[in-house]
Amino acid sequence: MAVTATDIHRTVDAVWRIEAPRLIAGLMRIVRDIALAEDLAHDALVAALEQWPESGVPENPGAWLMATAKHRAIDHFRRNTRLARKHEELGRELGAKEMAMPDLDSALDDDIGDDLLRLVFISCHPALSTEAQVALTLRLIGGLTTEEIARAFLVPEPTIAQRIVRAKRTLADKRVPFEVPRGSELAARLSSVLGVIYLIFNEGYSATAGDDWMRPALCEDALRLGRILAGLAPQEPEVHGLGALMEIQASRSRARSGPSGEPILLFDQNRAHWDQLLIQRGLSALAIAERLSATNLGFEKMGTEQGPYTLQAEIAACHARARTPEATDWPRIVRLYSILARVAPSPVVELNRAVAVAMAFGPAAGLELVDSLTSERTLQNYHLLPSVRGDLLKKLDRFDEARTEFERAASLTQNARERALLLGRAQSCVTGSQL
Repeated sequence: MAVTATDIHRTVDAVWRIEAPRLIAGLMRIVRDIALAEDLAHDALVAALEQWPESGVPENPGAWLMATAKHRAIDHFRRNTRLARKHEELGRELGAKEMAMPDLDSALDDDIGDDLLRLVFISCHPALSTEAQVALTLRLIGGLTTEEIARAFLVPEPTIAQRIVRAKRTLADKRVPFEVPRGSELAARLSSVLGVIYLIFNEGYSATAGDDWMRPALCEDALRLGRILAGLAPQEPEVHGLGALMEIQASRSRARSGPSGEPILLFDQNRAHWDQLLIQRGLSALAIAERLSATNLGFEKMGTEQGPYTLQAEIAACHARARTPEATDWPRIVRLYSILARVAPSPVVELNRAVAVAMAFGPAAGLELVDSLTSERTLQNYHLLPSVRGDLLKKLDRFDEARTEFERAASLTQNARERALLLGRAQSCVTGSQL
């Protein structure tokens, strides 16, 4: 069957999704300018769209794109006499051997792992706001278009475009070096990188606003970023801990919504629909994280010094290993949340611990802990606080109070699906049902 131009364009799009991060990272090493590197990569993409329908897709499309982009870089510097010295350096790097198609594999693969890791750290540089870090990471590492990022986060496209432009300008103005930080700076920057990836995952797993309960594409992007990072930083326990957490959480995706997209809470999910492959991937990553933590810190007891992502992955694993909700090891989850509260203290962690306490020791015990959090300023407009409180009050047959809490929670959430769920739970309190 003849290959059409449409088929070629689909192929180009697929190749771009895979190769764009590697391409931009490799170019960044050469030109040391993130905006220029991205422009050169897109020039190579345009060239592919123009040439491949006629010449066919090359045997190694990624190498073709890299070679084309490097030639465009030389052309760029030739036009700029002030960068003549850089042009000479690029000419020497390209060399006669790289000009030949059979040798382009090595041209593409030189230091590519290091290049990608550097690009990840640059995308999450502390000079940028969290919103800018997310947008730039999805653009450069995730390969998403500005339109796709805007649609995923329900933000106007010009806003996302402006964030990306400002981020690139900030990195250029501050002359951020294209390198992986070291020592204490590495730990601080790695925490930022992991935080950005998990923020992307969480927005996909439980959308903060809009009409959809989940945005699976964002979860998939975060999983892919996590897997890339695990390959680039294989000795970092928390990298594997975050990967484990996301894999296990993502395993529930098919069971988290009904036929019409309505949310299904954890206890009501059909666990036969949980993805066992993702669970096994998550448990394997968790085992690596635990082994690396033990090796690095020399401890034996469960959860003694694990990082926050590994501890959360441990909690997720407790759910994944339980065949039924009743079989869940809630006392272990309480212990893990207590450790997490010491390692990464926050009111949200305490709220989650209160839920675990309620499951392990009864709703009255959990409600006591929740009531102690009602004065926390950071939880004042957090819809899950009244949602949890409403659930515990309902279990104690305090239906009027529960209804008020569910209605307050519904007024605070910006997600339409979640609002409908909470209003339904408020209505169930009128009849005293256990919905």
